[in-house]
This record gives sequence, structure tokens and C-alpha cells, in this order.
Amino acid sequence: MRLEPIANPSALRLYGLPALALAATVVVASLLALIAGADPFATLGLIVDGAAGSRFAALETLNRATPLIFTGLAVAVAFRARLWNIGAEAQLYAGAIVTVLIGMQGLGAPWLQLPVMALAAIAAGALVLLGPVVLKTRFGVDEVVTTLLLNFVMLLFVGYLVEGPLKDPAGMGWPKSVPLEKELRLPRIIEGLRLHWGFALALIAAVAVWVVQTRTVLGYQIRAVGQNAGAARFAGIRVNRVLVQTALISGGLAALAGFSEVAGLKGHLSSDLSPGFGYTGIIVAMLALLNPLGVVLTALFVAGIFVGADSMSRAAGVPTYIADILLAVSLLFMVLAIRLTRFRVVWK
Repeated sequence: MRLEPIANPSALRLYGLPALALAATVVVASLLALIAGADPFATLGLIVDGAAGSRFAALETLNRATPLIFTGLAVAVAFRARLWNIGAEAQLYAGAIVTVLIGMQGLGAPWLQLPVMALAAIAAGALVLLGPVVLKTRFGVDEVVTTLLLNFVMLLFVGYLVEGPLKDPAGMGWPKSVPLEKELRLPRIIEGLRLHWGFALALIAAVAVWVVQTRTVLGYQIRAVGQNAGAARFAGIRVNRVLVQTALISGGLAALAGFSEVAGLKGHLSSDLSPGFGYTGIIVAMLALLNPLGVVLTALFVAGIFVGADSMSRAAGVPTYIADILLAVSLLFMVLAIRLTRFRVVWK
């Protein structure tokens, strides 16, 4: 058995195989529900109802999708250039730290300070990814290792901050930072509910990334470097510069997830600010085939699974870990589907 490249894959192959991967994921979900002793159809119905069965549920799904859009975009941009950014979690926390630090300074009117907080967060996330990229381009250090390890370094640094310099004296023992003033929080899109304008910012970011990738010279260069760095260099593209530019965009996008979670939802910094948004962003980007507009749809899909699984667990007594298994299985199926869109299996 061997894999044979396909020069021009058909539309059926390009879109049918990913759709088949999602259908296979549903089948696996049904089997997991059966193993847990629940009715598979009822379980799937409860997940859908918990994710979109009411206005509150739908808005919670949008809320959960917001940081996933940012981290998914960050991964999609980097992976398009074959820059393996596994450190979106660290970049998210960098953005969150800077958001709190700037918010504590009282720099002026909220309409001015909020953009400053966002821009500072973007700069912080970009700098966190810039280090590994410089090590990669200058010394050939594997960015997978450096970005992954930075996740743990940043998480420990956050723990130090919320237990030390930024600790909230009124936190009643719970390690968190001093909260942002109410005026420095992102407004709610719908009063009385948790959905905030960070979601709108995420949609704008997705469109902006799509424009950059499809309508600019930089986007062309990123694609060229990702497809064949040697050929791109031969054609006159400064590969290292493109990788640095890609890193700045990717790190900044991931940091916006931290900004939106602090300024839009939580209001403070804590070690559990992210339940793995940076890692889940990899799944989101891969399911979207690295398409920035597709990232929005897959982020909504993934967020719906998490929100729906929480509701389903309470109603049917099925463990919420089913959501984690579903995401892992869907990623495995999608990676296989992507591979088979470009190669056919030859049995010889």
C-alpha cells in the first residue's frame, strides 16, 4: 500500500471527505453515548439543545467561541507558513497580563484606554512568539519545542503574579488579580447577558485575516513560504522576514483572546483564565483547513460541543468528558480526510 499524489483533486473529494469525517464523528459520539448507558439520539439532541436551544444557550455558545476564534486564527496564520505555533496559550496569557497591567494604570478615559489595552496585548503576544521565531531563523531551534515550553513558563508566571504583585486583597483566598474597573470592561452586546463586543472584534479579525491572506502581497508570500520555502527563497522572497511578520500577526491574534477574556468576560487575571483555548485553537484551525472564515464556523461548532455537553451532562448524567473525546476524534478524522484529499491510496 502506498499514497499517490493527486494533481487536481475534485470538488467532491475536497469537500466530501471532510464532511464524511464530521459524520464519522457523530457516529463515534453515538457509540460513546451507548457505552455510557444513554440513548444516543437523545444525547445528541441534548447537546444541540444545550448549545442552541434557547437565546441564552446560543449566546453562551457565541461567548465560548470568541477566544477560540482568536486562537484558531492565530494557529491558522502560523500554520499557513509552516510555522508551528503551539504556544497560543502563552500568547493568550501574555495578552491577559498586559490588559490587567494597563487597566490598573488609569491612563485616561475608557474610550481611550480600552484600545490602548488591546494594542498593548497584541504587542505582548507578538513578542512572546517573536523569540521562538528568531531562535528558529537564526539557530534552527525547533519552534514546536520552544512555543510549547513557553506555555508552561507563562502559566507559572501568571501564578506568581496572582499570588504576589497583582493579588487581589479582597480575593478571599482565591488567587486572582485586582479586577478591572467596570468602565474598562468591554460592553455587553445584549444587556443582562454575558456576550460582549469581543465577539464582534473576533469576527472583524477573521475578515481582516482573510483579506490579508487572499488580497495582499504578504498573504501571497505566506502561502508561498508554507508551500515551499526553498522555492520561495529562490523566487526572491525573504523567507525569514515573512516568518517574523507571520509570527507578529499570529501572536497578536492569540493575545486578543486574553484581552477579550479579561476585559470582556472575567474582569481579572487568574491561572485558570483559559481552560486550554490555545490548544483547542489548533483543533479549530485544522478543522477549518486553515481558512480564516472557516475558523469562525469551526469555533462555533467546537464551542457548541462544549456548551451543549455541559447541558447534556446535567440532563442525562453522561460525563462531560465526551466533549473532549469528540474533539480529539474529529481532529483525527479531519487530519485523515485532509490527507486523502491530496493523496489516493494505491493497493500494491
